[in-house]
Amino acid sequence: MTGALAERIAARLAVPVDPAVATFARALAEAAGARAVLFYGSNLRTGALEGVLDFYLLLPGAKESAIWPRVSYHERAHGTATLRAKVATMRLATFAKAASGALADTTIWARFVQPSALIWAEDDAARGEVIAAIAAAAATAARLAAALGPASGTAEDYWRALFRATYSAEFRVEKQGRENDILSVNADHFAGLLPLALEAAGIDPGVEGATLAPRLPSAQRARITGWWKRRRRLGKPLNLLRLVKASTTFEGAARYAAWKIERHTGMPVKVTPFRERFPLLAAPQVLFDLWHYKRRT
Repeated sequence: MTGALAERIAARLAVPVDPAVATFARALAEAAGARAVLFYGSNLRTGALEGVLDFYLLLPGAKESAIWPRVSYHERAHGTATLRAKVATMRLATFAKAASGALADTTIWARFVQPSALIWAEDDAARGEVIAAIAAAAATAARLAAALGPASGTAEDYWRALFRATYSAEFRVEKQGRENDILSVNADHFAGLLPLALEAAGIDPGVEGATLAPRLPSAQRARITGWWKRRRRLGKPLNLLRLVKASTTFEGAARYAAWKIERHTGMPVKVTPFRERFPLLAAPQVLFDLWHYKRRT
């Protein structure tokens, strides 16, 4: 994908990040033989190193070996502190297909129309593929926003309609008005994005000052809403399947859970070899210990 949208996406993906984050991402990428690493989430926005960093590790190859993405938890020493990261791993080719809307998945294009940073790439070819995929995600999201939004309105009206729809289709709990939070904290990112994404999707945005009136013929609107209805029906079952898979394949789940419990309750949790290998079997004892801890404190 070329043009104004791709140029904007490339500039946004090149946002500087803390060198410690970039070093962590590079180490993960080299260990996995990845082609690129995307950084996203609240730590990207705030620049903080505390909490958990969110990475997407994009691998070479054309076929996934199982339900994607594979999720893992990693820690890295940083001076006297510890950096923590939750890593989703999948093929770059699959990521690009999902971003284009060609797959049943809704999570990739809905997530990556929001801010992210390309903090490591194997080479210029990999960088170009990621830029094209993120641009495609924006075009996919804009197409649906135009179909679900009002006949005319502000860009925020269309983005709100999009995020309300995608959150309701996923197996997750979000507080009411979450779409407003996304738009307010990422105002610079979304400013001017929708017209460019609509044009890339082949839709005249109908810009008149601060108002848009996307010119979407009824037949095209029907195709887009039909495309969305199929994905909306599959959204919750697919998300549930991924959650079930993650419960048994989340690498480092015991260390991640131990850190979360201590962070939120103050109770230290010892990560034994048994708990590392069988986190689900170990969970009842940890919950029992937590119950006792809360009664004492």
